[in-house]
Amino acid sequence: MGVAGGGRLRSSSKKLQRQRTMNNIKLTLLCGFMTVLVLRGTVGFNLLVNSGGGGSDAADADAKVVEDIERILGEIRSDSEPDYGSLAADDGNDASSNSTTTALHFSLPADASTWPYRNYTLGPKISGWDATRRQWMSQNPAFPPQDGRGKPKVLLVTGSQPGPCDNPMGDHYLLKATKNKIDYCRLHGVEIVYNMAHLDPELTGYWSKIPLVRRLMLAHPEVEWVWWVDSDAIFTDMAFELPLHRYDGRNLVVHGYPDLLEKRSWISLNAGIYLIRNCQWSLDLLDAWVQMGPRGRVRDEAGKLLTASLTGRPEFAADDQSALIYLLLTEKDKWIDKVHIETEFYLHGFWPGLVDRYEEMMERHHPGLGDDRWPFITHFVGCKTCGRYEDYPLDRCLSSMERAINFADNQVLRLYGFRHRSLTSPKVRRVTDPRTNPLEAKEAALKMDAKF
Repeated sequence: MGVAGGGRLRSSSKKLQRQRTMNNIKLTLLCGFMTVLVLRGTVGFNLLVNSGGGGSDAADADAKVVEDIERILGEIRSDSEPDYGSLAADDGNDASSNSTTTALHFSLPADASTWPYRNYTLGPKISGWDATRRQWMSQNPAFPPQDGRGKPKVLLVTGSQPGPCDNPMGDHYLLKATKNKIDYCRLHGVEIVYNMAHLDPELTGYWSKIPLVRRLMLAHPEVEWVWWVDSDAIFTDMAFELPLHRYDGRNLVVHGYPDLLEKRSWISLNAGIYLIRNCQWSLDLLDAWVQMGPRGRVRDEAGKLLTASLTGRPEFAADDQSALIYLLLTEKDKWIDKVHIETEFYLHGFWPGLVDRYEEMMERHHPGLGDDRWPFITHFVGCKTCGRYEDYPLDRCLSSMERAINFADNQVLRLYGFRHRSLTSPKVRRVTDPRTNPLEAKEAALKMDAKF
C-alpha cells in the first residue's frame, strides 16, 4: 500500500498496452517502407538504365529509407518510452544527439565503485540554501521555524496513487491509514501534506517521493524537518514524540541496523519512513540519491549493479532504498557523518511480529514507549492492498491492518470516553461515565501515556 504500490503495476500494464499499439503501428510503417525500398530497387534500376542518370539522388533517398527502418527497429527493440535525455553516452555526449539508441555499457565492479551516470537533475542546481533560508525567515516573521510549543517545525508528507485502487478494499484502508496520520499530526502539532501527483514523469514508483520532498523543502523554508511516511505505515503509539533534540548535527534520520549496513545488506535501512532536514546538505543528497531513479534502462541497469553489490538483494530494477544504502556505502566519507540510524525506537516496526501482540501490550505496558513494548509505527511492508499483487495474503494484510488501526484509534477515542469493542471491530462503546465533569475527564484523557 505504499505511495505507488498497486499503481505501479496498473500503470505499467497500461503503458505496456500503449507501447504494443505503437509497436504495431511502427511495424505497419516498416512494412510500407520496405515495400517502397523494394519497388525503388526494382523500378529505380530500370529507370537508371534507361535514363543513364539520377543515380546519386536515388541512392540518397534509399539511404534515408534504410536509416528510417533502422530507427524504427531500434525503437521497437527498446520496447520502452524515451528516457528524455536521462542517459549519457559513454563519450560524454548527449544520447539524444544520436539517431540510434545508445546502450549502457559498464562492468559491475567488485568493489562497488560509484554509479557512473550522474546527469539526471531534479531541477536547477541549488546552492547557498542555508543562507537563503535564514534570510527568508528573518524577512517573514509570520512563518516561524518553530511550532506552537517552540519545537522545530515538522512537515509530514505521505501520499498515494492518483487513481482508485485495483482492490476496492484498498481505498477503504487507505482512508483509514490517512485518518490515522491526521490524528497523530493533530495531537502533536505536526503539519501534514497528502500528495497524489507525480511531479516528475521519469521518477515513478518508489522514486516519486524524492522530487516531492525536494519541492516541499524549497516551498516551505520555515520547515526544519520533512518527514516522509509511506501510506502503508500506521502510527500505533499516539503518545510518542520524535526526540528531535537527539538529532542535532544530523540531517537524515532513518530506521536501520548499523551492523547489517557494514555487511552491505540490502535491508539494513528502511527508506519508507525517514526524516530529512531542510538544508543544503539534504538537497545535495537528494541530487546524488536520484541518479539511479529514472525509469527505463537507467533504472534497470542500476538494479543489476545494486544486486551485484548488496548482500541478499534479488534481481529487480533499482529502488530508492537500495540506492540510498549503496550511496552511503560507496561515498561514506561524504554522507555518513550526517546520518542518524535510529535503533532505539520503532520508526519502522515490521508488522508480522507486532500485530498479534497488541492485547499483551495493553495489558503490560502503556503508550509513549515507542519500542517493541508499544511500537511507534507499524509498517505493513509487503501488503500491497491497493494493487492486485502482494507478498502476503490479502486477507491477512487487511485483518492485521484493522487491528493496528483500532489499536491506535483507541488511544484517540479515549479522549472522548470511547474505545473499540475489540481490535477486530470498528464498533465502539462508551468507557466513561457521561455524568462525569467533562473538564476533569479531559485532564485525565490528555495523559496520553497513561496505561489502558
